[in-house]
Amino acid sequence: MDVRIGVTYSPREIEMQLPEDVDRAEIKSRVDDVLGSDTKVLWLTDRKGREVAVPSSKITYVELGTAEEARPMGFSS
Repeated sequence: MDVRIGVTYSPREIEMQLPEDVDRAEIKSRVDDVLGSDTKVLWLTDRKGREVAVPSSKITYVELGTAEEARPMGFSS
């Protein structure tokens, strides 16, 4: 599953690829829980085992995608 997180005062978003077996409902529940307080931290682990922490007070949005989504490649006109 692909995840994009918008962060306050940052021109770039955090993009991660989570393991394919991750439970989408569990991720949504964790995001809901973290966004309910300004003092919590959202921890996610990507496919390579790297952990990323984002303070809830800095999250502007979270976008959940799928690993199967088509990604544009190359150039088009």
